Amino acid sequence: MSSSVYYDSDAIRSPEIQELREIWRYRDLLRLLVANSIKTRYKRSVLGVLWTLLNPLLTTIVLTVALSQLFRFQIENYPVYLLSSLIAWNFFSQTVTQVMSTLIWGSHLMKRIYVPRAVFPISVIGNGLVNLFLALIPLFVIMLFVHQPLYWTLGLLPFAVLLLTMFTAGVSLLLATLAVYFVDLVEMVKILLMAWFYLTPIIYPLEAVPPKYAWLLRLNPMSYLIEIFRQLIYDGTTPPESHLALASVVSVVVFLTGWVVFTRKSNEFAYHI
Repeated sequence: MSSSVYYDSDAIRSPEIQELREIWRYRDLLRLLVANSIKTRYKRSVLGVLWTLLNPLLTTIVLTVALSQLFRFQIENYPVYLLSSLIAWNFFSQTVTQVMSTLIWGSHLMKRIYVPRAVFPISVIGNGLVNLFLALIPLFVIMLFVHQPLYWTLGLLPFAVLLLTMFTAGVSLLLATLAVYFVDLVEMVKILLMAWFYLTPIIYPLEAVPPKYAWLLRLNPMSYLIEIFRQLIYDGTTPPESHLALASVVSVVVFLTGWVVFTRKSNEFAYHI
């Protein structure tokens, strides 16, 4: 009596690795989505790309006028201090909310044709990186205007961007997965991000926080990532090794967690959105 053994090829594949392969196969679609997102954003704007440069600049001016008097004795060249952190935060917050919204919007496409689910969040992250590097232009303009030195540590910015991108991607993938099952989460996250902004030392120095509360801010991973940007741009120093190690570990762990959760649940998205 012969017996047959059947193997489910899908069951033995790692969804995390398989999704990477699919992303590579659909790389042309990914490039198209990133390019289309950028074109659409600037096509609808009267100022076009100029708005990406003016937006952080105007925000910095408003916050500087409102807060510089409060911190005038502690912080020199406050506009540079602020903008060096603000561009990192804007990338994080805007990417997180857009990934959630884009995945829900992309559900209509998922129900009609097959595309790797990760194409949508990755395209948003790519678009965010373009905006991040464009936002560096007004930062350098302000640095020249206030006579802030351009330190050699600016050459280490790509590493800071890499850590920030991994952390942002991980958070985005986790929240986007939850948003598929709980659509109202998108609006809730916007409120939580506003609170997160004020609980991160962006507009104020950590030294301004009473010592008995400062440890709470140290539990905030964005505090470390923001500080890396600030030290490289504003202080012209390299972060302590312990600081870099902690930020690196958190970024990698959050990214891998987000990627694993997203890829293992992605096949269910079309049925829930």
